[in-house]
Amino acid sequence: MAAGVASGELSIEAVQHVAEFRASLRRFMRKTEKIARASGLTPQRYLLLVMIKGAPDGTGTMTVTALSERLQLAQSTVTELVNRAEDAGLVEREQSDRDARIAHLRLTEEGELRLRESFTVLEVERRELAEAVRHLDFTD
Repeated sequence: MAAGVASGELSIEAVQHVAEFRASLRRFMRKTEKIARASGLTPQRYLLLVMIKGAPDGTGTMTVTALSERLQLAQSTVTELVNRAEDAGLVEREQSDRDARIAHLRLTEEGELRLRESFTVLEVERRELAEAVRHLDFTD
């Protein structure tokens, strides 16, 4: 629990840190949207490409089910997003060798190119956001 919250009082300093973090996060999101669009991606497609390429297991592939969990979206929503990205030539499906019902998604060459364009431009913004996270006070 943050300092002062148990007694019903909010620490101005704690709220200021959170407010600054939220402002930094919003700036990051806004810049990401702008850069993604400049690279020919919607913000949703940019996020989809990042999630696939940045798969936790390091393979650069993900399933729709895993994406749904990571994105915290309904599977039907993710399926539609994937279908549109596939139609745009950004992702491709590869059937699982072990289970034909499962398709692994990976970026196409075009998807890799567009992600690289956006991702490298956002390096400074990622550093600024990481700095904002470091300034949050998680102690009592």
